[in-house]
Amino acid sequence: MPPGGPVGVPSPPQAPATPDPGATTLAVLLIGPAGAGKTSVAKYWADHRRVPTAHISLDDVREWVRSGFADPQTGWNDNSEAQYRLARRTCGFAARNFLANGISCILDDAVFPDRPVVGLGGWKRHVGPGLLPVVLLPGLDVVLERNAERSGNRRLSDEEVARIHGRMAGWYGSGLPIIDNSQLDVPETARILDDVLTRAIASPPKW
Repeated sequence: MPPGGPVGVPSPPQAPATPDPGATTLAVLLIGPAGAGKTSVAKYWADHRRVPTAHISLDDVREWVRSGFADPQTGWNDNSEAQYRLARRTCGFAARNFLANGISCILDDAVFPDRPVVGLGGWKRHVGPGLLPVVLLPGLDVVLERNAERSGNRRLSDEEVARIHGRMAGWYGSGLPIIDNSQLDVPETARILDDVLTRAIASPPKW
């Protein structure tokens, strides 16, 4: 029989490459109370990615309704709930269209952990199971200060801001990633968002 050839030492398995959120088509849901900085961070993040990225704000879509707009600040009722659901479906439809054409999306909304109507289930249903939720939750004093700089129907009373912020604390212990951006500017927050998404891509949160 012919002599056997040398047997090479097997190479160690290669470590999986670190996912790069900046070069991946993603659907991100940025959650937080009024004044958390969701829209500013979402716009900055979308503006500075290396792949095409769209920003979709649920509040902007809700306000497409002009005559007959059901402002939740005047009280949550059947009309405001119906318009919220309609806006969320519209955002989801837009996000799916963008994703189908290779364009990432970042959506922002004040999703409550204790309210099924204004909850994550609807977003998953309308955008898809690959949606990556991240909570932006600075301290109450920061949220109050930022809210005071807002105008129109985007500005809430201090009491309402405090109530919403308190309910958002329910996200702690939920398993979703939370960013406290109390001491961070928008670019720093966007950089940390990329770090959080890198981990979420490698190990998606269960929700």
